[in-house]
Amino acid sequence: MTIIYAALLGLVQGVAEFLPISSSGHLALLENILGGSGLMELDSSAFFNIMLHLATLVAVCVAYWRDIADMLFELGDMAGDLVHRRSLSARGKPARKLIYMLILATVPLFAIAPFNDAIESLNAIPWFIGAALILTGTLLYIADRLPQGDKSVEDMTVLDALIIGLAQGLATMPGLSRSGTTIAAGMGRGLKRTFAVRFSFLMSLLSVTGAVILQVLDVLEQGIDTAMLPAYGVGMLVAGVTGYLSIRLLQSIVRKGRFGGFAYYCWVVGAVSIIVWFRLYA
Repeated sequence: MTIIYAALLGLVQGVAEFLPISSSGHLALLENILGGSGLMELDSSAFFNIMLHLATLVAVCVAYWRDIADMLFELGDMAGDLVHRRSLSARGKPARKLIYMLILATVPLFAIAPFNDAIESLNAIPWFIGAALILTGTLLYIADRLPQGDKSVEDMTVLDALIIGLAQGLATMPGLSRSGTTIAAGMGRGLKRTFAVRFSFLMSLLSVTGAVILQVLDVLEQGIDTAMLPAYGVGMLVAGVTGYLSIRLLQSIVRKGRFGGFAYYCWVVGAVSIIVWFRLYA
């Protein structure tokens, strides 16, 4: 396990976590290609996995600090409303409505949780990852050609949040991009393109935080290899910086035009993965 491998994983995590090309799919493909030559060992470290996810959380917090600050202030107001027995209605309060929608969108993840072990096993099946990448590309291609939506947070419904949350749950499968799938679902529900991206990234705060909390329990049992802390730190730094830049890049692409070009990338990588797997193992 080396710093170079850590930086490579951090780069893949930071870029693929936010661009709609599936970080889990790319990491799994790298593991299968390199066959455990240090990379698989590094990725199997629960502590390093937590560090990478924390780095991407920081990237989201920096990119969307205004939304996060508004929601934190709104949580304080909600606490005051509870104490004084006032209504918790979100009418005329966009930040409160956003909090409610994000919580609702997280609910479907609990339905997926019992299948986590089965989903994890898919990381060892390159042809499945390739097929999932092709599906990601197809979803992006279709979403990119939908009529422009006009919904913002004030217009969102419970059904909108649950459908986008279901898309996030399905995207726990390697090869299905979480950002791509949820953005496509949001656009399919009529959200503005820029708001669909914003909602998708803010959703990751709850889902990734939940995943990190669960992984912490494993880390406490396995312990931490302190000799690897420099490598972990480099990977975390690379993931955080590239993650922030990836968020800004996708925001710029969405504002200026289409992001369907990612569809072609997913199709190519998915097709190559399937072809290589069948040539080697079929």
